[in-house]
Amino acid sequence: MTYANAISILKNRFGEQLSTRMADREGHGKDEGGHAPMLPDAVLRASTKNEVADAVRLCARYRMPVIPFGAGTSLEGHICAVHGGLSIDLSGMNRILALNETDQDVRVEAGVTRQTLNTHLRDKGLFFPVDPGSECTLGGMAATRASGTNAVRYGTMREQVLSLEVVTADGELIETGSRARKSAAGLDLTHLYIGSEGTLGIITELSLKLHGIPEKLAAGVCRFPNLGAATDTVMATIQMGIPVSRIELLDELSIRAVNQHAGTSHLEAPTLFLEFGGTAAGVDEQIATFTDLALACGGSHIAFADNQEDINRMWHARHQLYYATRAMAPGKQVVTTDVCVPISRLGDCMAETRADFEKSPVMATMLGHVGDGNFHTIMLADPESATEISAMEWLNERMVRRAIDMGGTCTGEHGIGLGKRTFLAWEKGPALTLMRQVKTALDPHGIMNPGKMLPDR
Repeated sequence: MTYANAISILKNRFGEQLSTRMADREGHGKDEGGHAPMLPDAVLRASTKNEVADAVRLCARYRMPVIPFGAGTSLEGHICAVHGGLSIDLSGMNRILALNETDQDVRVEAGVTRQTLNTHLRDKGLFFPVDPGSECTLGGMAATRASGTNAVRYGTMREQVLSLEVVTADGELIETGSRARKSAAGLDLTHLYIGSEGTLGIITELSLKLHGIPEKLAAGVCRFPNLGAATDTVMATIQMGIPVSRIELLDELSIRAVNQHAGTSHLEAPTLFLEFGGTAAGVDEQIATFTDLALACGGSHIAFADNQEDINRMWHARHQLYYATRAMAPGKQVVTTDVCVPISRLGDCMAETRADFEKSPVMATMLGHVGDGNFHTIMLADPESATEISAMEWLNERMVRRAIDMGGTCTGEHGIGLGKRTFLAWEKGPALTLMRQVKTALDPHGIMNPGKMLPDR
């Protein structure tokens, strides 16, 4: 289907902000995941919320699909234009609108990135904690219910958003909440839109909670003889109530990849990367207690640092795992996926998944935000090998089935997008009917990021 009339009217309204150039369309038709590109018919670089609202109203009139675009860092095909249409790029809406230091909250436009916000906050003694590990926009993070390394202590985007401004499917601007820390006023629209992946509306502004920067930070590593010993340590740490800020598990192949890519020399064994924050005395006590627990579970080579440069270097190596894994087999297709299970089942789920990989022709690294039961695999397969592609798909499905059977979910933080629609049906069953009813009620013409999240009928 073509949208020539709609594009002509949009061009008259927005001028050079609207582009139909192939380079712009290609740049907005694929994210960082392994899904094939699907190009929009046009790209609008919006600079204000009213421009977004105007564009959606015009698209609604012509039944033209609308796909919100932030930084393009999603992994499940969220920004692919399945049915063509208009990609609305919100990255230019990057203003920090109001900072309320006393109340520890901030109002931002959707295109502000988390790094930009934290740079702005640094001299205020405040920070925003959600850290997916890439240069994401805050609007995109809310739309995908993003998480990351700090979730074990601070929670996900779900816990950090006070209110949203949203452009609905008919082009109306609405506010979903307020700056109050709690409310019992009506339906919780804020959390309806968080994680809706652009299928119900477009987030244009956010009110977010902030947190005080701890007096002291200390990061460390600890090696283990196997994945089970590492996850046992994690469970003991959580059960003891130790307020760990981050606790990440990389398997031995992940450590090998990081060493080769970043020039580090970590021992190639299952390794926990972790961080504590608080008062100086509190952090020292937390390190001591964790060390005792880790040693009791077979941990070794335990080392901590409280120098910010050393901490940054450690986490930079961890955040490079995706690129480090790709570098192990240049030219191979990369698929990264995630599941989340109750912490008590994490060790079993990871060990059984690793055993499957070892019996397959597919290479894969594994890492986990293990403090909340979430782990990822980064799989590599030859795109010209039907055997490897088929094995990769089978391994992914088997891992998801295992997680759901263990009381978990098909995704802890990647979202559904294109890649996990079938898995959502496995997990939610009859509840999909209610999801479809909500989608139809809020987007009766089906123009908001169509083809995503809900499985095809």
